[in-house]
Amino acid sequence: MNIPQNHVALLMELGYTEPEARFLYVVATHSGYFILRQFLNFTGARRGKRSNLFARKVLTGGHGSVRDYLGYGSIYHLFSRTLYGQIEKGNLRNRRKHSFEYIRTRLVLLDFILANPEAEYLETEQDKVTFFCEKLSVAKEFLPGRLYEGGPGSRPTLRYFVDKFPLFVAAPLPGAPPVVTLSFVDSGLGTIASFLTHLAAYRPLFRHLQTFRFLYISPTDAQFARATERFRAVVKQPLESDMSSEILRYFQVRQRFEKRQYVVPVTEDFEFLNEAKCRFHGDRFECLYKGWISGTLSENELRNEFSQMEPHRTVFFETHLVTQHRSHLPEKERGMVNVA
Repeated sequence: MNIPQNHVALLMELGYTEPEARFLYVVATHSGYFILRQFLNFTGARRGKRSNLFARKVLTGGHGSVRDYLGYGSIYHLFSRTLYGQIEKGNLRNRRKHSFEYIRTRLVLLDFILANPEAEYLETEQDKVTFFCEKLSVAKEFLPGRLYEGGPGSRPTLRYFVDKFPLFVAAPLPGAPPVVTLSFVDSGLGTIASFLTHLAAYRPLFRHLQTFRFLYISPTDAQFARATERFRAVVKQPLESDMSSEILRYFQVRQRFEKRQYVVPVTEDFEFLNEAKCRFHGDRFECLYKGWISGTLSENELRNEFSQMEPHRTVFFETHLVTQHRSHLPEKERGMVNVA
């Protein structure tokens, strides 16, 4: 983890000790939210005078707010423009109001970051864009982006990697060369649907990476088996297989659906069909499909046209259990947190 010493020094000018300043840098950069247990783990201190003094500095300095959630614990939110300005991150959305689900996710994310300080994280949107576009030669149009509408008279803004999930370069296996590592953070209460939505947003980028690793991070293993199976079916298998096999399977599954050969729809085939329709769309594939259906295009001719069209890819997937995390937000509570 790269914590610039000049930014630490600037945070210390606000009245914090060096360990406190380093912790605030990590929180502001990656989460925006923290609990005192995370501060104690980071600094190696014990609960008591030191943690109370730190909390008092955050609140009396106007750098953050705190809320108590029905006895589940106090959660602090860093929202001060001055504090974020000291580390040149005044525009981070971590300062804003967020839903309970977002806060839960940020706390899990912070636990992961604190437990893996050796990783060199790509911290900012610009860091990530520069890495993929300049180092890996990926065009911007393939990066996961979201368009934000501006106010009256202003233009919409296209932002990239808005989820801000951990992204770093590391070896997937001991002795293996480093590869880019992307991730999804599950707060522990989410469903597999949000994971699939995330994968769909990143799919264009995945197709332009020869190798990468993906982490599914969560404080519970409830979704690990399902996430592993869906990642294999939606990402790993299509990318590691040659395109001709995927196109042939698409044609076969599509034909069965169009002929209503399914008495009960097979979930895996249905999900594959929806994914394949997005991948293999356009006049070229429609002409090939019609030729295959009519028998004028043989399976061997189809395979010859696409075989080895794409370079061999290697995709790694891992689940990561955040053992330190204990949620301090009750599941029944929803809404927005007043942090101003």
